[in-house]
Amino acid sequence: MTQAIPKQVTFDEFITSYPENSEYRYELHEGVIVEMPKPKGKHSEVAGFLNIELGIVCREAQLPYFIPRECIVRSDDGESGYEPDVIVLDRDAVSSEPRWEGESIITMGRSIRLVVEVVSTNWQDDYLTKLRDYEALGIHEYWIVDYLGLGGRLHIGYPKRPTLSVYQLVEAEYEVQRFREGDRIKSPTFAQLNLTSEQVFRAER
Repeated sequence: MTQAIPKQVTFDEFITSYPENSEYRYELHEGVIVEMPKPKGKHSEVAGFLNIELGIVCREAQLPYFIPRECIVRSDDGESGYEPDVIVLDRDAVSSEPRWEGESIITMGRSIRLVVEVVSTNWQDDYLTKLRDYEALGIHEYWIVDYLGLGGRLHIGYPKRPTLSVYQLVEAEYEVQRFREGDRIKSPTFAQLNLTSEQVFRAER
């Protein structure tokens, strides 16, 4: 029995073929278009909670950042394109993005202050592939919110339990701090943030 080989496409072909008003999201993973179900239930609740909390911090601290409804992050090698669960952009840096106004595409890591992925069953994408590509792009801060404790033991320890991992770029490489249960989250970008990991997992204060 032969196995079909996924068709390889370029980033621009992916953008051109992206269907509008679909019940699914799509990402480009190393040249292959991957169907991603839109976040539902708790996943959507957690992402929405973080959007609100981070937005409040940006407003109250008068930070020059904003949270778009949606956008696509192009990997440094141009072979992948991701649609994060939450992304905080630097308004000044985005003004230099060549594809932002017309296509909502981010191509430079310095435009991103924080990117967040909420873990689903395809946890390997968040802990391996996206982490590698976000690091290569130079994104300063990356959170992985694993509210069900699905990640591998290497990433969240054993026994496995809900974990919020904060990756900070230090000399072009990510260093990680992990927060569980009642731990107060320490964000390099948002020092004003007053949240515990448990509040994020429950999506309520």
